[in-house]
Amino acid sequence: MQTDASRIMKRYEGNPVIDPKDYPGVFQIFNPGVAEYQGKIILLASMVYFKGGGCANGVTKVAESEDGIHFKIRDEVFIDLQTRGFPYDIVSRHVIDNRVSQIGDTYYILTPVGLHGWSGPATVLGKTKDFKTYEPMEVVAEPHSRGNSLFPEKIKGKYYRLDRPAYGAGGEIWLSSSPDLIHWGCFRPVLRPSYAYWNTSKIGPTPPIKTDQGWLEIVHGVVSPCGGTYYSIGAVMLDLEEPWKVIGKTMGYLLRPEEDYETHGVVDNVVFPCGALADKKKDLLTLYYGAADTRICLATGKLSEVIEACMKES
Repeated sequence: MQTDASRIMKRYEGNPVIDPKDYPGVFQIFNPGVAEYQGKIILLASMVYFKGGGCANGVTKVAESEDGIHFKIRDEVFIDLQTRGFPYDIVSRHVIDNRVSQIGDTYYILTPVGLHGWSGPATVLGKTKDFKTYEPMEVVAEPHSRGNSLFPEKIKGKYYRLDRPAYGAGGEIWLSSSPDLIHWGCFRPVLRPSYAYWNTSKIGPTPPIKTDQGWLEIVHGVVSPCGGTYYSIGAVMLDLEEPWKVIGKTMGYLLRPEEDYETHGVVDNVVFPCGALADKKKDLLTLYYGAADTRICLATGKLSEVIEACMKES
């Protein structure tokens, strides 16, 4: 039987799980970084308020849930870069689209940020152990690199991350490595867009998930046909020991904008991931994603089927 990636993920029937309509004065709540902490699901929710000039007032707040469906958003801003002095005081907007990776008891967060008076976005690396206190570490990627996603463990003694440099209109996935999480180099190309119809314009990464078969990488892809621009979600498999090698990929999408909450919003026709959770015992992949750059939604599917689609469709 032929695999079909588009049939794997099932949307939560109560979507969206977080809607700005429930938060007075909030314009957008979208594109969450995701983690598990002390039995709770943590989302680093990107939020934009009506007051403050739209995206210029983008902040990150912590949303937490016991059941993965009902979330409470804390009042305080979690990533407060603008108050940290140089070089973070040049951050002017878009403290959003965080990617979270756990290494040991520390959660590392890569955040693309707009820079006042400078080309952007750049990427800031920060960390937390409790999702209450945030410590910025360094600006680790210059413009125009966003979507940087850290592997959750060292490979042959080095830290690795996936990058998304985007000079001009395109967007590709590259790999870089570091001895200390601060100094990055040894850049390697990984994947170009246009390997499938849903990503002809650009693609971008999320934090890789380790499986027995390889690193499972959830990606977004962009296509711009005559009817407009569409953001979809797919998956890629990378080699465990040589993560610059693509060993599988879904030719079909896992999700594309189909429901009204995905096709209509601040930016129409967008489903956008910043990470996913895998439970190997339950054979479950849990995906929280931004819908139409407006709200946060949930989809789940069998982890084994996503991996199989990557290995058999490519």
